[in-house]
Order: sequence, then structure tokens, then C-alpha cells
Amino acid sequence: MRLYHSPTTPYGRKVMVALHETGQMGDVTVIPVAGSPLEPGSLPVAQNPSGKIPTLELDDGTALYDSRVICRYLDARTGGGRIYPAAPLLWRTLTLEATADGILDAALQMVYEGRMRPEDKQFAPWVEAQWIKVARALDALNLQWATHLTGPLDMGQLAVACALGYLDFRLEARAWRQTRPTLAAWYAAFAQRDSLMATLPKA
Repeated sequence: MRLYHSPTTPYGRKVMVALHETGQMGDVTVIPVAGSPLEPGSLPVAQNPSGKIPTLELDDGTALYDSRVICRYLDARTGGGRIYPAAPLLWRTLTLEATADGILDAALQMVYEGRMRPEDKQFAPWVEAQWIKVARALDALNLQWATHLTGPLDMGQLAVACALGYLDFRLEARAWRQTRPTLAAWYAAFAQRDSLMATLPKA
């Protein structure tokens, strides 16, 4: 298998973490790529029409994309149940993963606004609207998800850790921990997992 990936992409980090947690790092060749919405560069447009990463190319030449699809595939490839539990708990895991990806979607829009648009064309109210989405999700994680976050390991927890790591990496000034002590304490301990330490984003 070949994973098209960049060390700064939080969605790619999710897949790398899943590979570590399921013991499949030795089964994949990581292919570094770079590009942007304005210039695809070396992004895998032949394998994924959107050019987005991560993209996983299987040995038969077919490709899987979207981090949630790839992570489910990796879990199934080892027999299932390692990072995605059986239903009905599965629906909670998938909802938690979707919450984490929602944080990333909004955070990336904030980052792209600052990087892709000239300063005189940036729209501060729109950026703040994205942060409101992030803040609502963080509040929900802090108040409603503590029991799940401290339960048996699953992809929802791993996705949340990757999302929080991205906030630290790109939006540190937003200080997400200040009013969310439960979530901050959970992350401080959970972030020490080998899979997360091995995949820390690099500028």
C-alpha cells in the first residue's frame, strides 16, 4: 500500500495514528506530497480526483480517500474491532470522529483564509464564525463526552487528539484549554500515546 501524505495534514495524521494503533506501519509506503488548493503540486490527483490527502493506494491500484474511509478500511483489514467497536457503540465512535473532523474542517478554513487570500481580501467575521464552530465542538467534548473519551480506545478518541493537536499546531493563540479543564486534562494524558508522539505535526 502507498499512503500519500504530508506531515502537516491533520487528516493524514489520523491515518498514520490508525496505522500505528493497528500494527500496520510496516505494510505501507508513505509518499510525501505537497500542494495547496491553488496549486496542486505533487498532490495525488491521478489517484484522487480532488487531489486531497490522505489518499491510500492499494496494491491492486485502486485508491481509497477521506480519512474516515481509510481508517475504517485499516481496521477491517486486521479483522475489525481494534479502533472501531461493534454497534451500538460504533455509532457513538463515529459521531465522536465526525465531531473531531468538524473541528478540523473549520480550523483549516481559518488557516486557509490567512494563507490563501491577500490580507485586504480576508473577512474577519467569517474567520470568527469558523472559530465559533470549533468552540461549540470543544465545549461539547468537555461537557458531554468525558465518559467516552476515558473509555476503551477507539478512533473517535484518536481523531479528537489529532484535532486538538492541530489547534495547538496552527491556532495556538486561541488557547482552547482555558475554559475546558476536563478536555485539557484528558488530552494531556492521552497525547502521550506512542502513536500520537510518533506523528506530531512538523512545520
